[in-house]
Amino acid sequence: MLELNLMRMNRIFFCLLCCLFYNLQGWSQEGKSSYDFLNLPVSTHVNALGGNNISIIEEDVAVTNQNPALLGPEMDLQLNLNYMRYVAGINIAGFTFAKAAGDRGAWAAGLQYLGYGEMKLTEPDGSITGKFNPKDIIFNGIYSHDLNDRWRGGINAKLVYSQYEQYSALALCVDLGVNYYNPEKDLSMSILVKNAGGQLKRFNDKFERMPWDIQLGLSKTLDHAPFRFSVTAQHLTRWKLPYTYLDSNLNNNEGDLKEKNNFASNLFRHLIFAVDYIPSQNLYIAIGYNYKTRTDMKSYNRNFLSGFTAGAGIKVRMFSIGASVAQHHKGGTSFMFNLNTNLNDLLGSR
Repeated sequence: MLELNLMRMNRIFFCLLCCLFYNLQGWSQEGKSSYDFLNLPVSTHVNALGGNNISIIEEDVAVTNQNPALLGPEMDLQLNLNYMRYVAGINIAGFTFAKAAGDRGAWAAGLQYLGYGEMKLTEPDGSITGKFNPKDIIFNGIYSHDLNDRWRGGINAKLVYSQYEQYSALALCVDLGVNYYNPEKDLSMSILVKNAGGQLKRFNDKFERMPWDIQLGLSKTLDHAPFRFSVTAQHLTRWKLPYTYLDSNLNNNEGDLKEKNNFASNLFRHLIFAVDYIPSQNLYIAIGYNYKTRTDMKSYNRNFLSGFTAGAGIKVRMFSIGASVAQHHKGGTSFMFNLNTNLNDLLGSR
């Protein structure tokens, strides 16, 4: 049995390496993808932890959209419904459903719909000729398997359909993840190759790149206090993540654009820090800080809360309810809501 588990683990690591080398050929740089919406969180808990977390261990099927290795048979018949009111009137909604596959495996399926509202169709001279509703739809299928009592591997295949007026495209990508969890120390560590793939059907003559990434995550609960700390490292396909900012004085918003590209800035733009307060299994309060989001949204007299996220969740009988908020910029605040239930509980209550 040990030899079989080692063979399975080696296969997953081999797939991770193959996926890495395949994507290195294209070297998709952050910020140059037409599919960055694939990085938006589905879980309110993840959204509250800085917008990305691949290592928290929860019986919440929504977190498996961040890392398929977090899926397990303990989530049998879980159903999650999610909704986000994003910036600029964008609405995002979907669901994820999980089913156990034996004692050591599980699968899940889900759908995410991103609607960008009604837009005007215009000619080059500015005359309005009609209206259209652009949208993106993500279909995903997840499978995970326990390699042994502490190691778990998973894969998430995502089919993405986009339609913007008369233009449409189809893309396929996968997430490959491995998670290590030590329940005695409540320590979780993950590695993830995210959004590896490409377009099957193009908008036009040009192939658009996928926002592929390599990520690492660590979560640890304190031994004698109800606090869990998490650190997530992202955008590990490159070290330098420079950004520009307006160098101005306090009296006006005029100044020169300057680039910041030093060691400390690059380091912290890779990292997301988060903490959970978990006084019981039925309640959590979470706060996250994403330095990259803060610097990306940096502007004159920016909001102090930029880069911070917060949220909470509570379980009441057969339902879990979560809510989170993120104010990335003083002109844009997003709200997310989750409703989670286990169909075993619903059926058993009848």
